[in-house]
Amino acid sequence: MLTDLSTSRSGTPATTAAAPARRSHDDAPDTAELFARLAELEEGPERDAARDELVAAWLPMAHRIAGRFRDRGESVEDLRQVAALGLVKAIDRFDPSRGAFESYAVPTITGEVKRHFRDRMWALRVPRRVQELRNRVRVARRELTQHPGSPEPTTAAVAAHTGLTEEEVAAGMEALESFSTLSLDAELSSGDDGYSLADTLGASDTSFDVVVDREAAKEGLRRLPERERAILYMRFFEDMTQSRIADQLGISQMHVSRLISRSCARVRDEAMGRRGGDGPA
Repeated sequence: MLTDLSTSRSGTPATTAAAPARRSHDDAPDTAELFARLAELEEGPERDAARDELVAAWLPMAHRIAGRFRDRGESVEDLRQVAALGLVKAIDRFDPSRGAFESYAVPTITGEVKRHFRDRMWALRVPRRVQELRNRVRVARRELTQHPGSPEPTTAAVAAHTGLTEEEVAAGMEALESFSTLSLDAELSSGDDGYSLADTLGASDTSFDVVVDREAAKEGLRRLPERERAILYMRFFEDMTQSRIADQLGISQMHVSRLISRSCARVRDEAMGRRGGDGPA
């Protein structure tokens, strides 16, 4: 015999005594017979029609569950679509012999909406463990500050309340501020000298490349003959011309040019891991 939900909520003594502890909702229709028929039908138009009828009957419940997650950065319409997808999955997977559909559908739909927030709403992909820490910390902070005048809970207080370590709480609190990203064009100052987040970012320092190159060339320079090291020093550190170097060493400018080219090639080869080049002059 089908249960009349409106009678169950009427508040008569007999009905109240027999009613289950779980609260029934106006959007929880009695579709037990339809589910039983759906389970017996083969794939085809008739089964699709029964499935569509069940979706239409339970859709208000899915919308109610979606409404619990409003004001969290996602539009209600998108949340309703996600909840409707969870409802369809619940209908397809439900076994009528296992109990009431509502008991199965509510956690299924809720889980689908929560997965949507976990997988789609983060601006950057973060590990699931960090997302779970964020949720535990968020709930703990809400519970610890539920009374008016309660101070902002410390990391130690949240850790004691949740059983997490202070390091885990710190990671969860950091994730609380990282759900969405801030545009690089966001203004950080409202004054006349306003600047954006991009203005605070540093630029690449080319001096680091120079340091790396110098360290890579050190060993090769040490291996050069003394005269070639002297020529490179005069040319690149004292900024002497090849003609002045040639006059100072008593050799031709052409010979100075060949020595510079050969020395640089040898140092470069050693720095690149290729021990090559000619021997000393």
